[in-house]
Amino acid sequence: MKYMKDQMIVEFDSASKNESFARIVVAAFATRLDPTLEEIADIKTAVSEAVTNSIIHGYENGDGKIRIETVIVEDTITIIVQDFGVGIENVKKAMEPLYTTKPDLERSGMGFAFMEAFMDELFVESEIGIGTKITMRKVINQGENHKSQIK
Repeated sequence: MKYMKDQMIVEFDSASKNESFARIVVAAFATRLDPTLEEIADIKTAVSEAVTNSIIHGYENGDGKIRIETVIVEDTITIIVQDFGVGIENVKKAMEPLYTTKPDLERSGMGFAFMEAFMDELFVESEIGIGTKITMRKVINQGENHKSQIK
């Protein structure tokens, strides 16, 4: 495979209506890797969860900016979702399945668990008063096996 690198950066307001925009723009960018429909669905779900966390927890449904940087290197897509909101006090605790700081908003506490399940790697960095940066990575399986699945 020939070495390939491509990058996209997009920034938008932390409004819930922009969650669908974020998942579609990242999915469209990912199509250059010729992913399966399942791989696209995984990416869209992970992006949706990360952006929703930024809106609800990072900015507590207030005004702010969300930045998504997406980088493709060879067969791997890296997606970085960053907010500049309140930050997470205890990242390890926040990543526990079913843990939520917003039970009154009927949050399931499964956002990070879904991101982990649908992506190959997940890294979360956060600082109180500075914001949160979620880095997700997924290898898109190309080649003979991939092509045979599309028949």
